Amino acid sequence: LYDELVLHYQPTFDLASGAVEGVEALLRWQHPQHGLLAPGVFIAAAEESGAIVGIGIWVLREACREAASWRDLCGTAPVVAVNVSARQLREEGFLADVSGALAASGLPAHAVRLELTESVLLEATETTRTNLAALGRLGVALAIDDFGADHSWIGMLKELAPDVLKIDRSFVADSGERERALLRGVLAFARELGLKVVAEGIETEEQLVAVRRLRCDAGQGFHLGRPMPADELRSLLQRDQRLPGVSLRLV
Repeated sequence: LYDELVLHYQPTFDLASGAVEGVEALLRWQHPQHGLLAPGVFIAAAEESGAIVGIGIWVLREACREAASWRDLCGTAPVVAVNVSARQLREEGFLADVSGALAASGLPAHAVRLELTESVLLEATETTRTNLAALGRLGVALAIDDFGADHSWIGMLKELAPDVLKIDRSFVADSGERERALLRGVLAFARELGLKVVAEGIETEEQLVAVRRLRCDAGQGFHLGRPMPADELRSLLQRDQRLPGVSLRLV
């Protein structure tokens, strides 16, 4: 199965400088009969069977290997973000898996960001909490993905002390006064805690303008850049392609 897995990468842009500040590793299955499959088709089955643990290790190692190659090629590279499942975090050997991927690639810990959903944290076991604390000591950045989709923010932020909040796309997609007020409140809250804020799901020029006006730190979405194979991302990084003052769509 691993021979048929591939990673695509979606860039995240710093909304002040326009530079690529990070890339999110997104899993795809190159099925011999059905073509390129998105994770929604197979991840649930992998979670249920327990195969997600092995797949997760493969994703982490491959993402670190690719990120290290970008550094060798460009002299620098954006942070690479890898999604982590609740099942992985419950594994006692997870810290060793992360350390092993870093050692094999030569990538420094601060160049990796592990993304966790709120639901993962709601299901946290003692092993999960131990792993998260150890990852923080190791120097790996932690991000809460889809932040605001659930309602457990305050206690979760106090316990986890993440580095990055990725604001759920629902805050960006809705443009009413209530939604803008909620987004301003989340941003103010994050700034008080010294957290970096990434706005997800930017799909229109209007949404990009709105999050820039609110001074979000970074943005991600199809309007800025779609998930792309590693060679396309490598080319983008070599060109140092940036967002202009208004926007740039990468396809």
